[in-house]
Amino acid sequence: MRFKYSILYVENVQKTIDFYCRAFGLKAGFVHETGDYGELVTGSTTLAFSSRSLMKNLGKNPGMPNPDAPIFEIAFETDDVKTALTNAISAGAIPVQDLRQEDWGQLTAYVRDHDGFLIEICSPVKVQP
Repeated sequence: MRFKYSILYVENVQKTIDFYCRAFGLKAGFVHETGDYGELVTGSTTLAFSSRSLMKNLGKNPGMPNPDAPIFEIAFETDDVKTALTNAISAGAIPVQDLRQEDWGQLTAYVRDHDGFLIEICSPVKVQP
C-alpha cells in the first residue's frame, strides 16, 4: 500500500491551481474539462482539488476549512524558505507565521491559501548524528 493523493475541497479548482502554481512554483497536471477536479505535479503523491459543488452532487457534505482552528496542514519543503515565503505572499497567500528556527533544526513559516487551508513552508529536517 502507498499514499497516492490528497484532495482538498475548494470553491474554484482552476483559481486554486493557478494560485499554487504562482505561489509555490508548481505545475498543473490533469485538470478535468468541467473544471471540477484538478491535480498539481507534486512528485509521487498527488495534491488534487475537487470543487465543493461536485462533492455535493456526489452526495458528500464537504466542510469548510477553519483558518482559526485548522485540523491539518500541507507542507512544501525547500532549501530557501525565506524566498518561498516571499513568493507565496506575493502571489496572494495570507501570512500566518513568519520565519522561525525550530529547536529540531528546521526553518518554518506558515501561510493560508484563499480557501483557508494552512500551508507550511519548511526546510529539510537536519538529522543530528
